[in-house]
Amino acid sequence: MALITGAGSGIGQVTAVELARRGVRAIALADIQQSGLDETKKFVAREGAEVLAEVVDVSNVEQISRFFALTERRLGCPDIIHNNAGTICGEPIWPESPLEKMTQVVSVNLLGIIYGNRIGIEMMSKNGGGVIINTASTAALGPMPTDPIYAGTKAAVVNLTQSCAGLLQSHNIRVNAVLPGMVATPFIEKTGDGEQPAAWLKPILGQIPMLSADQIAEGIIQLVLDQSSAGACLVIENPTKPGGPPLKTLLPDAKSFYRYQLSR
Repeated sequence: MALITGAGSGIGQVTAVELARRGVRAIALADIQQSGLDETKKFVAREGAEVLAEVVDVSNVEQISRFFALTERRLGCPDIIHNNAGTICGEPIWPESPLEKMTQVVSVNLLGIIYGNRIGIEMMSKNGGGVIINTASTAALGPMPTDPIYAGTKAAVVNLTQSCAGLLQSHNIRVNAVLPGMVATPFIEKTGDGEQPAAWLKPILGQIPMLSADQIAEGIIQLVLDQSSAGACLVIENPTKPGGPPLKTLLPDAKSFYRYQLSR
C-alpha cells in the first residue's frame, strides 16, 4: 500500500491516482485542505483502491505520527511513501518575507519530510522494507533570489535523501527524491498577490514551457519501480520549447561516498 502527503492537488493527487491505476490496492492520503482530499479520494476510489484520507499538518509531530499510526492500523504498513507536502514564501518576496511565513516553509518543506522519513523508515524496517520518495525541486540546484528559504529547504531534502543512500540497504529500504522544475499545479496559484499566477512569478513563467503533474508522477513511478535506485535524485527540468519533452537527469549519487565512510 502507499501513503502520500500533499495529496489534495497537483503532483500528490496525480501520483495517487496513477498508483491506483497500476494496481496499488490501498492508499492513505494526507493534506491540509479537506476539499482537495475529498476530490483525490474520489478519483483514487474510482480506480478501485481502498482509501484513507485525513487532514494533516505534516509539520505537526503529533498529527503526522497519528496519521502514520492510523494508516498502519487501517491499511497496513506502507510499501511506498511519497513525502510530497510543501509550501513557498511567495509575496512579499525575500528579504521582506514575513518571519512567520518563513517558519512555516521550513517546518512543512523540511521538518515535515524529515518526520515522514523518520516514521516511515521505522515502520518499513519492521515490515520488510519499501521505497520512500521525497519531493524536492530544481530550486535546490542553485540560487533562487526571490525565495532562498524555499530553495534552502529543497537543497536540504536532496542532502537528506542522499544521506540515506547507503545506510538503509540492510533494511531493504530505498529513499529517493524527485526534483521538478516549474509545474502547472494549484501550488503556483497560492504564492502571492491573488493574481493567477502571482506577479513575482510571471517573468519566470514567461520564459519556459510548464511541466505537467503527470510528467512528474511518471518520474516518481520510475523511482518506485527501479529496485536499484537508492539515494537517487531525479531532476525533471522544463522543456526547452512548447510541447517538448521534459529533460530528465540524475544527480550524482552518494554511493561511493558511503562506501568510503562505511569502510573506515
